[in-house]
Amino acid sequence: MHLLQIVVLAVIQGLAELLPVSSSAHVIVAEKLMGLDPTLPEMTLLLVMLHTGTMLAVILYFWKGWTGHYFQSAEKGMAFLAQVLLGTGVTLVLGYALKKFIEKVMLGGGPNAEVEVLFGNLKLISASLATAGALILFASFYEKRAGGGKGLGPLESILIGLTQGLCLPFRGFSRSGATISAGLILGLEKVKSEEYSFALAVALTPFALGVEALRLLKAHPFDGLSMGQMAGLFLPGLLGMVFSFLSGLLALRWLSNWLTGGRWAWFGFYCLAASAGVWLLG
Repeated sequence: MHLLQIVVLAVIQGLAELLPVSSSAHVIVAEKLMGLDPTLPEMTLLLVMLHTGTMLAVILYFWKGWTGHYFQSAEKGMAFLAQVLLGTGVTLVLGYALKKFIEKVMLGGGPNAEVEVLFGNLKLISASLATAGALILFASFYEKRAGGGKGLGPLESILIGLTQGLCLPFRGFSRSGATISAGLILGLEKVKSEEYSFALAVALTPFALGVEALRLLKAHPFDGLSMGQMAGLFLPGLLGMVFSFLSGLLALRWLSNWLTGGRWAWFGFYCLAASAGVWLLG
């Protein structure tokens, strides 16, 4: 993979990851246009490492808000962390169950039956984008009629965590779009829904990174690689993290302004338009 390709993918990931338009769908389409295979272990790990760069941007961007809203005292901080852990736990359970169901039932359970083989299916990505767009539009219109202001509790954490779990196997089903929309439908304030959504993303990232790193090492056994070859496997992702971090900071500011400015529905319309475009490409 060329450095220019890494930079382009990193910028796309950074700009789209923190917007509710599915960065994965945008990156996969870009990879296909570049002649790359998004289902390869190297590419799925690259995507997760790019995601890690944007999560570092999330921590930097939201740190002041998190400390102001949830860490004013040790008691509040522990309560917020408990909600994040609850939501993440629910996500991992549902995500693992979906992964096994897809691999054992839908893909037949063969030696190459991995959920990652779906990541290059543009028709499925198109359908996932359309689903995310419809959910965002529903949340936007519902939130305007019902209003917000409800606090984050165990029930809200579980339901948002389940929503996040549904996103994991399906590229195009925007994680941020789905979880923020779920928060709005449940009656959470816009800012708190956004902050909780990205706190869940930060907690989930190490698990995703570990899974894809193990998949890459399974495809390229450690004992058969030199240190130089090992560095070559992970170097593209490390370089991409830097660029996705920088572009992620820009995207976060844009998202916050649009979310609080009542433009949430615009992202839904964009997802529907992107769904049509991906369907035609597929």
